[in-house]
Parts: sequence; C-alpha cells; structure tokens
Amino acid sequence: MATGIVYVMSTVVDGLIKIGKTDDFNKRMNILEKNGYKNVTGLKRQFAIELENYDEKEHLIHTIFSKSRIGNTELFSVDLDLAIQLLASFKGKVTYPKVSQTEVFVEATEVIEEKEKFRHNFKEIQFSSSLTNKSYYTKTNQEGTLSIFEFSTNKEIPNYSKPSKKQIVLYALKDLGVKDLDGKTLYQMMHQLEKYRS
Repeated sequence: MATGIVYVMSTVVDGLIKIGKTDDFNKRMNILEKNGYKNVTGLKRQFAIELENYDEKEHLIHTIFSKSRIGNTELFSVDLDLAIQLLASFKGKVTYPKVSQTEVFVEATEVIEEKEKFRHNFKEIQFSSSLTNKSYYTKTNQEGTLSIFEFSTNKEIPNYSKPSKKQIVLYALKDLGVKDLDGKTLYQMMHQLEKYRS
C-alpha cells in the first residue's frame, strides 16, 4: 500500500482552499507557498495527514467536494474547517500541525458547530402582520435559529403555532406589497422582510 500525505491549504481568497497530495510535504509546501497554484497566491499550509492509500483517499475527498471544485484544479470553494474535519477522520498520522489527530478533529468540529450556530445571522427587527393585527419582533436565539416574539407580551411564537410563524411573516410581506412569495421558506421570507424593515 502506498503511503503519502494528503493536505489542505488556505488561499488569499476567503472560502477557497486547495486539497492535494504529496510524498514530500515540506518541499511541496515551500513550492506552493512561494509560487501559488493556478494563479492563486497566498497559499498557506493548514493541515496534513499521512495516510495509506493516499491516492485513493485524495480522490475520495475530491469526489465528495466535486460540486465545489473550481474547474479541473485542486481548488475547492469549501469551508476550510469542514475539509480539515473530514481529513482528520481518516486513520493516519498528523504531519501538520504538530498536534494529535483527535485535537484537530475536535477543534475543527467545534468551529463548524459555532459557524452553524450563527449561520442565519438574522437582524433584530420589528414588524406587524394583518393576519393577527399584532406587532412582532425577531432575534436569533442561542441555537442560531430564528425566534419571533409577540411585541405586547414578549412571548415567543412557538413552532407549530396557529397561525404559524411562516403565515405571520407571509402576511407581513404581503402588507408591504411584496409579491411572488410562493414556495419561499420562512428564512427566505425573513431575509426579505429585513430588507424592508431595516
């Protein structure tokens, strides 16, 4: 079985990473960090792991992220921590950074969970809905999801309420003259409402 190193590098472009393989890690890193790759500069080593069957494992990762691949390159528009988490889940020996594989995996997982927690990033806004003839306000709760509160009582509108949060927001948008709301999710409608209320 061929043993080699699969690595992840960040680039100067936020959200653009390089995933590759090598059998001489330091030499490959020095070349890429000095010269860049496919007109992308500022490459910086982030994680590397020595694996058996490294050709197959690199190919597997490229396949998993294929929809985010930039042309026929080793560049991917993928979250860096997600790529590190995936690589750290393979059985192997961490080459870079000089920490344990478990530490890398746990740290990458924690970063991903923190990003996920605040992925929706809703603004706090106040709005009214003709469906209920009440005023509401919104905020993102500790889990990173949208919470809608009745303004006069400060009580959160529960999931599966009647009328639903989605219906309340739908009427708030209709009250503002917004059209083409069929098939929109609650989150999509909230982002639209933010544009009108901010």
